[in-house]
Amino acid sequence: MQSDGFRENNHYKRTSLLSSGSWQQPAYTVEYTLLLIDLEADIPSSIGKTLYETNPRAAAANWNEIKGYKEYQRAIGGITVANRLSSRWNNRLTLFGRWVDSYERRPFNNLDDGTSGGGIRNKLTYHADRWNALLGLEWMSDAYRWQMDLNGELINKNRERRGHTNLFGMVYWRPDNRWNISVGGAWNKVDYRLTDQFPANGDQSGSRSFPLIFSPRIGVNYAPSPHLAFYASSGHGFSMPSPEETLLPEGDINESIKPEQGMQYEAGIRLNLFNNATRLEASVYRIDLDNLLVTKRATEDIFTGINAGETRHTGVELMLQQRIFHLSSFPGSLHLSANYTYSRNQFIDFEDDGNIYNGNRLPGVPSSIARESVQWQPFPSLQVNAHLQHVGPQYIDDANTVENDGYFLTDLKITYLIPTTGAGSFELFIGMNNLTNTRYSPMLTVNALAFGNAEPRYYYPGMPRHYFAGINWRF
Repeated sequence: MQSDGFRENNHYKRTSLLSSGSWQQPAYTVEYTLLLIDLEADIPSSIGKTLYETNPRAAAANWNEIKGYKEYQRAIGGITVANRLSSRWNNRLTLFGRWVDSYERRPFNNLDDGTSGGGIRNKLTYHADRWNALLGLEWMSDAYRWQMDLNGELINKNRERRGHTNLFGMVYWRPDNRWNISVGGAWNKVDYRLTDQFPANGDQSGSRSFPLIFSPRIGVNYAPSPHLAFYASSGHGFSMPSPEETLLPEGDINESIKPEQGMQYEAGIRLNLFNNATRLEASVYRIDLDNLLVTKRATEDIFTGINAGETRHTGVELMLQQRIFHLSSFPGSLHLSANYTYSRNQFIDFEDDGNIYNGNRLPGVPSSIARESVQWQPFPSLQVNAHLQHVGPQYIDDANTVENDGYFLTDLKITYLIPTTGAGSFELFIGMNNLTNTRYSPMLTVNALAFGNAEPRYYYPGMPRHYFAGINWRF
């Protein structure tokens, strides 16, 4: 994929290879997956409100001046051996690894970083008439290294090694054909060690071991008929700080940072009506989080992670899949798919630099998202897809003083299938994105700082109306 981009300093080039396969034998199956990516991209960066409204094609002045760019190579691979031990026992063993090498030229300094690591995952399952069970163990280790230079002079060099062990289990019980009850949990242990490889600014090496975290889960599904089902679940989850968030701006270990943890509660209903022509699903959820991880910027290039106290996330999710018509006597069909989410995400207890944000909405999270897709196939070889998306307004700062407007997007794609004999199938497609040429910002820099007389750079402008075409070959 190659693009000049619609903004200044916006060139993009990516080459990727994805390969997967399997070898099946009576007692076992071997599967593999390999993904290789090579990318080069210029960085236009975010811009302030004035440029966003008057000239969204412009790059941020400092990034454009030095022609900031990023390049990286990535490899991800894994191999799985699935054994059928008996009529009731199965085992699945996976070995996986990843490697990333990256370089980024920036106005304030240059970053050269990379990650290498891998792990092993084993899952043993037992199948009985009325219940199933699984027990699994996963171990991962990776090393993240990074160094920064300014005008060719090294100013920082570090290496962080991280280990993660996860022991998990689950039991599924079916007392009759209408009920499915699941109970399970996971134990997680994470530790890391920082090695400072640039002693000129003092040795900032250190280590951190997080306490053992237990995450239980329970779920219930009740289906009194093939057309109706009720479900509910409750579970605990967590998220560990990223390597950047585990460090203070000066480069020392952040001893006060804690994992983000929370409880989620969900309940819903599924309906299957009119001989599978209509599928409806509605659910409500609530998530109570402690120690929400957020990014705090000290300068444009220096930031750290902090815990945002308590937050609460509540919402409603709706899904509709409708077959409007599908005629056997005439080669034509029309299908509609729609999803809607409304969420309310609030700080419950959060104070930062003496400012109390209790009751404020979380920035960077839209209040509502709606997606609709219409698929029309007038003939077996011709398909027309229209996608519509509405993203509601959202705040961009913790104080809720700056708001990003909601926006509506429409995309259109037409596909023509050319069947062949012995050479697979060819698809020709053409389309148009952002049909209405809407100005919007799909990505935002939350709590962006203003430096000097410049505006805070909150906005990453989305692409205006543009066209595409291509060929798909399946064989």
